[in-house]
Amino acid sequence: MNTHERFTTPYGFHTTASEVIEGVDLTGQRAIVTGAASGIGVETARALASAGADVTLAVRNVEAGNRVAQEITATTGNSKVAAAPLELTVRASIASFIRAWEGPLHILVNNAGIMALPELHRTPEGWELQFATNYLGHFDLTLGLHDALAAADGARIVSLSSSGHLFSPVVFDDIHFERRPYEEWAAYGQSKTANVLLAVGAAHRWADDGITANAVMPGGIRTGLQRHQEDNMTPETEEAFANFNWKTVEEGAATSVLVAASPLLGGVTSRYFEDCNEAELYTDPNPYADSGVRPYALDSGNAERLWDVATEMLRA
Repeated sequence: MNTHERFTTPYGFHTTASEVIEGVDLTGQRAIVTGAASGIGVETARALASAGADVTLAVRNVEAGNRVAQEITATTGNSKVAAAPLELTVRASIASFIRAWEGPLHILVNNAGIMALPELHRTPEGWELQFATNYLGHFDLTLGLHDALAAADGARIVSLSSSGHLFSPVVFDDIHFERRPYEEWAAYGQSKTANVLLAVGAAHRWADDGITANAVMPGGIRTGLQRHQEDNMTPETEEAFANFNWKTVEEGAATSVLVAASPLLGGVTSRYFEDCNEAELYTDPNPYADSGVRPYALDSGNAERLWDVATEMLRA
């Protein structure tokens, strides 16, 4: 857990990605942003490209990704922006993406995700779909890109979490809802806790390779992900949404861009950021909050256990 002094910056809730990246030079650096065909993924990629990075948009829909890449090039003047196919629930797609990657990787933003599916869906392997998409696919991708990250000078991993992680730890005894009743927010929360633990695990295991890894909570942004949920709410979640502090997409991308590229974050690792600052621990039993990080999400023992469990899943 974070027993260190809390890391703060001059930025805050309303800071935008363009403000964070101002004055930063990423020329010669290479970045991957998953899920960069929509939402905060687009704005994260745009900010990195505006600073001169060579940016790969790892997307399910390559046609949409190509349109975004062209638009980013038009607005930034950076022609080194391209889309590549990646389906996080298909092992072969992840393997193909990894094989196609050559050379060092300086920034990996594990941004893609799905949210609170009303019904239980499984992958062909039997994995619960939110856990498979939000965490396992990114874990597989990150493992496969380790050598590329290690080849860079001070590579950074950004793992997208959410205040949704407050709803549930990783339930190791029944990750895929084989025995317990399926509950959409518990499933989503578990997957987002796992994303924090991915950063914690990578930070500890790969520190000697010069790799840092941190988790981020972008905040509530009314993207298609959130708007879909407004049609499928319980009274509790409806109240929580009504009281939530919403951000613009540009504000939502700011924390990802800060952790990915700001010189302020040099050497900072194994932490959870929100509103461009390290979050405080949240121990209140009420899960309906829009800030703070649960101690279980930063626990190194949980991170080690999940790393081993996920490795075994991918071997099966």
